[in-house]
Amino acid sequence: MPADLTARALPILMLIASNVFMTIAWYGHLKFKSTPLILVILASWGIAFVEYCLAVPANRWGSAVYSPAQLKAMQEVITLTVFVGFSVLYLGQKISANHLIGFALIAAGAWFVFKAPA
Repeated sequence: MPADLTARALPILMLIASNVFMTIAWYGHLKFKSTPLILVILASWGIAFVEYCLAVPANRWGSAVYSPAQLKAMQEVITLTVFVGFSVLYLGQKISANHLIGFALIAAGAWFVFKAPA
């Protein structure tokens, strides 16, 4: 893979992976509502640690090729995409047209961030 492609792709891949961990940390416990809250919090902290180990370097390395605003916009779109998959596949939730429209509007906002003059 060419260096420029690696510099652009690696932060995105790391942000996707970090979002998988964070989504599990934030929402995975919803299937275990009888588990004491303190145990859920401690488990979530452990999972979130892995998320931070991916997100922090992704943003640091990504800042070499993306602006902070672009990284944040990218993060939001990735977060919503991961959340939709997790919500449907793990939590068994249905995604409505209104959800998709709302998420699409957020993605449109991210598109404008990438089109803004640097």
